[in-house]
Amino acid sequence: MKTPSLSPSILSADFSNLKSAIETIERKNGSFVHIDVMDGNFVPPISYGQPVISSIRKCTELPFDVHLMIERPEDKIESFASAGSDFITFHLEATKHSDFCIQKIHSLGKKAGIAIVPSTPVSALEELLPLVDLVLVMTVNPGWGGQKLIPYCVEKVAKLKKIRDENKMQFLISVDGGVNSSTIESVINAGADVIVSGSSFFNGDLKWNIN
Repeated sequence: MKTPSLSPSILSADFSNLKSAIETIERKNGSFVHIDVMDGNFVPPISYGQPVISSIRKCTELPFDVHLMIERPEDKIESFASAGSDFITFHLEATKHSDFCIQKIHSLGKKAGIAIVPSTPVSALEELLPLVDLVLVMTVNPGWGGQKLIPYCVEKVAKLKKIRDENKMQFLISVDGGVNSSTIESVINAGADVIVSGSSFFNGDLKWNIN
């Protein structure tokens, strides 16, 4: 069983000391810094945006895994690329122009990811899977940290892995939501390549030896 990469979410970090949070991610062998951007429309909360990403970019060389939970992501892709994003992941449900978003992200030299909420089936991604670098499976409803993993969402990970293997595709499968020491094994067994963890990572509940 392949050990996945860890992408801790700074949404659960101390916002008054994000530099320290990033140092913790580095010390605990994180492979990415996961950055949740929320606009108050696609999801109710508002988090942070391009200025924060720009300000913490100088704190680390780790790739920034930027998860856009915003409406009309096509209008903001260029600014998030300029701010220092490496992966830019938008939601299928947030735009009518997913193909355009993927093309735009790639044209800026960034990796393109697409995310789906729990109620969206894997089949909705069928035409896009050959085009993306990452698929983010939300295993909780987006917008709030500390939720419990929704079990049926883990089945989507296994479906995506099967599709990828059968069609010799290359996208990474990322899982975000409710991943802790009790649930991580099921997610990894299903085929996840990247584990996003926020509150469980920063409160020490994610007890998995990720190298």
